[in-house]
Amino acid sequence: MATLGFLVTLEAQPGREDEVVAFLLEAKALVDLEPGTRSWSAFRSGPHSFAIFDVFDSEQDRDVHLHGEVRKALEARGGELFSQAPIITAVDVLAEKLPA
Repeated sequence: MATLGFLVTLEAQPGREDEVVAFLLEAKALVDLEPGTRSWSAFRSGPHSFAIFDVFDSEQDRDVHLHGEVRKALEARGGELFSQAPIITAVDVLAEKLPA
């Protein structure tokens, strides 16, 4: 079981929600290239609110992801897409259910 994760909350600039959706779909392709990212999900939680939840087997895998291509893309486009800096919270996964 992967025991380490991140919960990232994102608030879109008003009127930029569709661009945030496109950004997150593009980010998934970047995450697919990270063998240490066990699971990655992006979702919408409100009209302007989005989040990412991802899990890792090791602290090294989590650190590689934290400093990876998605982070670079967030830093490059963050000011135009988001009303505030992303809130990145490291979490410990207590239980999970994944497909076999």
